[in-house]
Amino acid sequence: MSKVYARPVAASRPVAGGVPHPARIGSAERTVGANHPITLLQANSLPTLVQRELERMILAGDLAAGEQLREAEVAAMLGVSRGPVREAFRALEESGLVRLEKNRGVYVRQISVGEADEIYEMRAVLDEFVGRRLAETATPADLRDLRQRVAQMEAATACNDVDAYLAANVGFHDRMVELTGNAKLLLVYRRLVNELHLYRRMTLAQGGTLPASTREHREILKLIADHQPAAAGRALHEHVMASRTRMHRASTSIPAVDPAFADAPARIEMKRKLRP
Repeated sequence: MSKVYARPVAASRPVAGGVPHPARIGSAERTVGANHPITLLQANSLPTLVQRELERMILAGDLAAGEQLREAEVAAMLGVSRGPVREAFRALEESGLVRLEKNRGVYVRQISVGEADEIYEMRAVLDEFVGRRLAETATPADLRDLRQRVAQMEAATACNDVDAYLAANVGFHDRMVELTGNAKLLLVYRRLVNELHLYRRMTLAQGGTLPASTREHREILKLIADHQPAAAGRALHEHVMASRTRMHRASTSIPAVDPAFADAPARIEMKRKLRP
């Protein structure tokens, strides 16, 4: 994330809904895009932006499980002071993506296969509830939304794009939980999903997994659309447990993290991990 320096210009005046009037600079009218750094800073706090970038890097695998995150290095990489980085670390710990060890530092969270088993079992119970609830309450608009997300999974499957499939898959399940209207459930669910991020990607990378997973999602959505609560809940429970079975098949391919690595000086330049 680069710093932005700007000379004072005629600022856009906010209007109802937070949409600015275009500012006139010179002879042309200009507006600032939604992804412009200034717009992002207006809509989000700096610690939140730091948190989102680190979260993106962790979930994409750019920051490996067990890797140490050094406050000064992250601050330099993102062009911010250390305060926002410190706040971002605390938020990432609450979301289950990093662990803070007293007098040692911050590390990307790594969980054992046994812990992953327990998380899958919890997810199966929660997802069964979600399936039952949505089969009773989903509106036509909700179903259109979910169908679009399944279509994204189908497109990713067609070109064997694991990263695109993972994003669509996570989005599909997250949206289903959102649609229950249960904020506490959503909070717990997101933490569980974050803790499983390493295993989920490794699981989906197995040959034949994407078509099988896509088929399961289509069946789940059909049962929800047909208003069959018991069947939809059961299908989601079985889907999660099938994912756990696939995780076990993939777990032998997940490399162990050398304990010395976490305490060693950073061996790579973190700046190269940032998107252009």
